[in-house]
Amino acid sequence: MEGQRWLPLEANPEVMNQFLRQLGLVPTWQFGDVYGLEAEVLSLVPRPVCAVLLLFPITEKYEPFRQEEEAKIKAQGQELSSDVYFMKQTIGNACGTIGLIHAVANNQRYLEFEPISPLKAFLLQSAKMSPEEKAAFLEKDESIRVTHESSAQEGQTEAPSLDEKVDLHFIAFVNIEGHLYELDGRKPFPIVHGKTTEDTFLEDSAEVCKKFMARDPQELRFTVVALSKA
Repeated sequence: MEGQRWLPLEANPEVMNQFLRQLGLVPTWQFGDVYGLEAEVLSLVPRPVCAVLLLFPITEKYEPFRQEEEAKIKAQGQELSSDVYFMKQTIGNACGTIGLIHAVANNQRYLEFEPISPLKAFLLQSAKMSPEEKAAFLEKDESIRVTHESSAQEGQTEAPSLDEKVDLHFIAFVNIEGHLYELDGRKPFPIVHGKTTEDTFLEDSAEVCKKFMARDPQELRFTVVALSKA
């Protein structure tokens, strides 16, 4: 991902909600923290939930798994819905914004936009593009870039410099036609993690997040947020 680099977005629901509001999303659904993946903690998250974002560290233990997973899916194949909105990441540190785009793009049936919404315009214009074309389209979108950069400065921690190496990465989980999809712009395609329902989507996403954590049990840098009905 040489070329453009953005400041990383903080895994802070307040920052994410402000980012989406500035791009014209009506706040009928909002991101909130998921404080744990145990059943009793998940029961405290407002419902319904239509998307989950996971921030996790890219470590030496994760990369071999990613490569094995990709090779296995290429060999075995997987059935993907034609309705999934998926884009590649070609901008350094843009994974937070791409995670938010994945969350919103695949839940437009629930969400409302202002009459003039840069995000809605982006989604409409890029809907039929390939994942690579969507990535190139984002590189040229000034509204989203400027909003991302202002939001990246709003977090509780000081934003790193553009040159600083960041090993934390956002991915999104969504429910498309009753299947749990993992959307990661670093990967060549979406990953299907089996069946899900509107009622069990948060719990099913949590199970996948637990697997990320189990691969690197010494790591503590995991954050989960959920997009819930306000």
